[in-house]
Amino acid sequence: MTKWNAKARYRLPPLDGLATFEAAARTLSFTKAADELFITQSAVSKQVKQLEDQLGVALFERLPRALALTEAGHQFRQATVESLDRLQATVDQLQRGSNKGTEIAVTMTTTFAALWLIPRIDRFTARHPDVDVRISATTSMLDLARDRLDLAIRICAPHMVPPDSPRLFHADVIAVCSPRLLKDPARPLAGPKDIAHHTLLRCDLPELRGSFMDWSTWLTSLGLGDLKPAATMTFNQADQAIQAAAAGQGIALAQSRIVAEMIASGALAAPFGSGVPGDRAFFVVRAPVRNTSPARAAALTAFIGWLIEEARSSDRDGQDMPAVGSSRSRSRIKR
Repeated sequence: MTKWNAKARYRLPPLDGLATFEAAARTLSFTKAADELFITQSAVSKQVKQLEDQLGVALFERLPRALALTEAGHQFRQATVESLDRLQATVDQLQRGSNKGTEIAVTMTTTFAALWLIPRIDRFTARHPDVDVRISATTSMLDLARDRLDLAIRICAPHMVPPDSPRLFHADVIAVCSPRLLKDPARPLAGPKDIAHHTLLRCDLPELRGSFMDWSTWLTSLGLGDLKPAATMTFNQADQAIQAAAAGQGIALAQSRIVAEMIASGALAAPFGSGVPGDRAFFVVRAPVRNTSPARAAALTAFIGWLIEEARSSDRDGQDMPAVGSSRSRSRIKR
């Protein structure tokens, strides 16, 4: 065990060692921690060993092909994360000190950001010019506390979010295409079965499989599970498939509220009406409660209120979309 300076007020390991331990404990891998910290695997191993020597306890169990935290490791990791998060929050606050504005950080899917939030965000900034909204658009499920995020806009089943999470709107799923495809007499789109004559635009994301955003599930729900399209094109982002549909390259699936403005503007058409009701919805999820300034708290409240207001407006717009089988629908869904 390393001897501490008895006269020192704080007898703590070096900050670098704590950050290295946190990365290794979170990933349970010296190699992954090294990649994250841009140092070598041997450097991670050495820093962790030095930390264990200083504390006089083993923090990890070195298994043949894995790492596992010891009981002491779990205890020390909790304290380390809490301390580093508090220190990082203070550093962030000090670095923003020269900026009179207030920053809030929000995460969401790339599709929601590109097609719903970004076209509207100027309406929020016009009201709150001193609030800087930092958008983190990703298909990954980020940890709000660890990644220092204030809010997440999540699409999921209601039971998967905290009970106080505001619902923005349901995630009803519709088929969309370019209006030009509706004018092709050689390949009519009188009903979903006519997809057999067109290119099907797929989004291949694990979280979409089995949902109504998965073509197989969507078609099966209409009794068309055996339908074979003329061709398929696969993307790794839903907004890419939607943009390809707008360009006339085929038919894509989309959440109706996300593409409502594109349909209203004529950039997209919904040939089969309102489509299939989704079993999920978009929710606003707040990060765990932490110390924050009154200005930051007010900015978060204002942003959440604005999101709900915009969602209600989007809901009203969506209600104008003809329902399946109505006289206003372009066509009735035929199985």
